[in-house]
Amino acid sequence: MPPARKRPRSYDPAKTRAAVLAQFGHVRTAVGTLTPEQLAAPTRLGDWTVRELVAHIGVALLAVDRLLDEPEPAKQDARLTDWPAAIATDAGAITDTAHRLGADHPDLDAYLADAERRLTARLDAHPSGRLLPTSAGALPLTDYVVTRAVELVVHTDDLNAALPGLDVPYDRQALATCVRLLADALAAKAPGGSTEVRVPPFAVVQCVEGPRHTRGTPPNVVETDPLTWIRLAGGRLTWTDAVASAEVSASGERADLGPYLPLLG
Repeated sequence: MPPARKRPRSYDPAKTRAAVLAQFGHVRTAVGTLTPEQLAAPTRLGDWTVRELVAHIGVALLAVDRLLDEPEPAKQDARLTDWPAAIATDAGAITDTAHRLGADHPDLDAYLADAERRLTARLDAHPSGRLLPTSAGALPLTDYVVTRAVELVVHTDDLNAALPGLDVPYDRQALATCVRLLADALAAKAPGGSTEVRVPPFAVVQCVEGPRHTRGTPPNVVETDPLTWIRLAGGRLTWTDAVASAEVSASGERADLGPYLPLLG
């Protein structure tokens, strides 16, 4: 008999909203301290400058406003775990928009303040079940807000990498949400029960086809910390480099996650 299908993870809408706004607040505070030289600095995102990265972070919130202006889909036809892979289809447009917004908004604090105001107003005005036409398919608003936490955490890490010493903090709930969605996306991409992936203290998932583990110590175990996991899932760090630098512990013949990474795009 096949194993029972695991129920999708649920996220509390109020906690997710608070996490998104808290993480965005951390970014806004940090951006307010940046000099013109820092804003012109390069990032690890191709030819993006810090200014363009910050402009894109604003888009993470403004996307809710934009999608709510679209006609509501008739029914949900996507899962939350579909979203990470789907954003690759928007890569070219995302880059073009980041360049344009970086040039169009010399006052980044005012731009970010407007993005926050619009998100708050829209979440107050619409039910959590309202469907949005996302790149992954039709998803409820409450699920799409979960993806905003992922965007903010991933790009906070990009911002910290671009400007050593800036040290923008991570809201714990936003970090947990990001880790959990990306772990669940791995389990959806590589279904199975032969390998246990642990990202303490936030997530444990079973994945990879093969003999299913039921009790005792799993024969195939991968363990890493939250930010290393996010960098692996986001394509900022390769599996080979992470294992070589001992940022990941991997044991067992099915503990190689390299073929399944990255997950974002």
